[in-house]
Amino acid sequence: MKPTLFSRDFTLVVIGQIISLFGNAILRFALPLYLLDISGSPALFGLCSALSFLPMIVLTPVGGIVADRVNKQRIMVVLDFATCALVAAFAFAMGRLPLIPLLILTLMLLYGISGAYQPAVQASLPLLCAGDDLLSGNAVINQVSALSSLLGPAIGSVLYSAFGLKPILAVAAACFFGSAVMELFIRIPHTPRPKGGSVLATVRGDLSDSLRFIVREKPVLGRYIVLICAFNIFLSALMIVGLPVIVKQTLGLGDLWYGFQQAAMAAGGLVGGVLAGVLSRRLTIRHTGSLLMMCAAGLLPIGLALLLRLPAAAAYTVVTVASVLLLACATLFQVQVLAFVQAVTPPELTGKVIACLLALSMCAQPIGQTMYGGLFELLGGYEAFLVLGAAAAAFAIAARAARLAKTVDPA
Repeated sequence: MKPTLFSRDFTLVVIGQIISLFGNAILRFALPLYLLDISGSPALFGLCSALSFLPMIVLTPVGGIVADRVNKQRIMVVLDFATCALVAAFAFAMGRLPLIPLLILTLMLLYGISGAYQPAVQASLPLLCAGDDLLSGNAVINQVSALSSLLGPAIGSVLYSAFGLKPILAVAAACFFGSAVMELFIRIPHTPRPKGGSVLATVRGDLSDSLRFIVREKPVLGRYIVLICAFNIFLSALMIVGLPVIVKQTLGLGDLWYGFQQAAMAAGGLVGGVLAGVLSRRLTIRHTGSLLMMCAAGLLPIGLALLLRLPAAAAYTVVTVASVLLLACATLFQVQVLAFVQAVTPPELTGKVIACLLALSMCAQPIGQTMYGGLFELLGGYEAFLVLGAAAAAFAIAARAARLAKTVDPA
């Protein structure tokens, strides 16, 4: 009898992800926004975002190594409890320590924990979703992420505008605690691997295995990494740093406007996840170039709305609708690439290879975030040209991705 996708353990993983990612979403909304509000500096905001990504880049490969050697359920439980403790410690330290260094340190730790956490989730999917259910399982996890991101900014913006940061910290800490308790009941198959050598030797050996697989056995993965890095510099970093600056400073709108814009973007991600599940039998890796082309196209209306100096409400509408469509295509791309990697990677390498892919592709994020932070501060009033320039670069990268996709075996 064919196993169903929503088995007991997969369902518990999904529920735990809903709770944990909701807490993560409201924190990632509130903490950077709080920094932008108290500093008013896009450059500091971009630098903080870049620094926050550095621990994630370092710890994502480590998380992949650990995910292939340690019970994945235990990893999820420990890291959710650790995140709960971190949020509680930040709340206690507010008002007692210098705020900006404390915010940066907390964001760095949050992103670092997230980098170590996600490989365990991704590496568990092939063990919980059999055969044709793997792409659907990835789609469900992406839908959960999008749904949490949809609710997080919407609720976070209301709480932040009405009560400030403290209630958000309390809600987030409760989410991480509840997720950890939920994950105590998950059973993920685990075969202990023999121990031997020092920790450093193990890390070096595992990373070497992953890079050898990416570079020599599946070089197409390395080519995709290069393209994704370039795309992250010119498009992803712009969305992370540029949108809050455009909504709050260029258009002069408040926290609620920004919160609901972020929620609408998450809705786009949710739509993309639903489409990935519905189209799971039709999507292949050869569609990724077209998906990136549509992502690049999403920047054009944003740049034109700013260039034409539309009224704030009208420009906000254009920015929001374009961002929704962009995120839907980006989610389809992400689901397809992850499913492709999982399908072509041996089980004993899945966690490490995914972690390496994520870490290498994320290396570009700090570069782009620092660059855009400085550019938005230096070129205030010329935001339209920054967006249109990013669109031109993104189109060129997407065209290269389309040519690469034609060379890949869809099987």
